[in-house]
Amino acid sequence: MVTPDEVERRFTLLTAATRFDELRRRDALAPPGAEDPDPQAVPLTRDEALELLALGEVLIRKAGYGRQLTVRTARATGASWSQVGSALGTSKQSAWETHLRWLEEQADPDE
Repeated sequence: MVTPDEVERRFTLLTAATRFDELRRRDALAPPGAEDPDPQAVPLTRDEALELLALGEVLIRKAGYGRQLTVRTARATGASWSQVGSALGTSKQSAWETHLRWLEEQADPDE
């Protein structure tokens, strides 16, 4: 069975995004039950549909982790919380609280 943890071990962010895009495109061209699908489009198998779901979760995880590392870098290079919040499309308070929660989770991942 495909799980996000198993997929995360197999793929980098780039390779996961590439595979996700490939499967998502096929799914869009040949959705299940389509009346007139593209004759060259190959519908996803059950395993591929489950892989697509797991890949989506992995992309969310990897992007979230990368986002927090970039917040750390922005702060280390002198960006204010207002600037970080603006870059994230949120308030400085929200950016700070989200980053603080992430730091706390990194310190004690069992909580």
